[in-house]
Amino acid sequence: MISFVISTLLITVTFANTLDTVPPYVKQCHEGDPQLIQCFIGALHHLKPYLATGISEIELPSVEPFLMDELSLSLTTGPNGYKVSLKDIDVYGASNFTVETMKLAEGDKPFEARIRIPELRINAKYQSSGVLIILPASGSGTFHGVFGDVTAIVRGKVSSSSKDGLKYLHVESLVVDLDINKVKMAVKKIYNNNRILIEATNLFLRENGQEVIKAMSPQLTKKLANLFKSIANKLLTHVPVETFYVPAKH
Repeated sequence: MISFVISTLLITVTFANTLDTVPPYVKQCHEGDPQLIQCFIGALHHLKPYLATGISEIELPSVEPFLMDELSLSLTTGPNGYKVSLKDIDVYGASNFTVETMKLAEGDKPFEARIRIPELRINAKYQSSGVLIILPASGSGTFHGVFGDVTAIVRGKVSSSSKDGLKYLHVESLVVDLDINKVKMAVKKIYNNNRILIEATNLFLRENGQEVIKAMSPQLTKKLANLFKSIANKLLTHVPVETFYVPAKH
């Protein structure tokens, strides 16, 4: 969702001027505004309730929840290392963001934004294999996580092209760096509800939360960036630039 927010700015930065009526989800910014960056940030914040519900007019899906397919983690080493797979992942809370800083792209330099999200809640199907501590821990159930005080640095490069006299943007690359300060994770209904194994697994997750996040982060950030880049470019193909960034007021 983090990079989706930035990509959505690029979309909405282009969607109002060609319409007779400005859509309610668009907050226009004007050329020459000395507070242009703050206007762009305000436009993103204006989008928050619309991101939560989705915008059918531009085929923008809701980000509540944001859906991911799978994350595979190796949490301990060795021939019987403890491995975890999370599938059918639902992520809640992504629309409740605050853009703290933003830098627009200049020349070869990418655009960059610092974004904070108070809390992300994750529900997923959980499957594990191997040995946890000294206990065989192969089984399946449900995973529940709460990631608090999340900060993301989003960087990306955008190209432009012309069609029928209008300018269109394309996200060429997108990178997300995550910092998650508070972590709570637990599993339920695994190992045929074996109480000892469930408690051992949850103890491991409590005591090694940041290590689990560290193992998860490379896949998580890559999947987020790739998926949001795909969504952004699908929309940008249909939305010209001459829409949100409008001529200066007179």
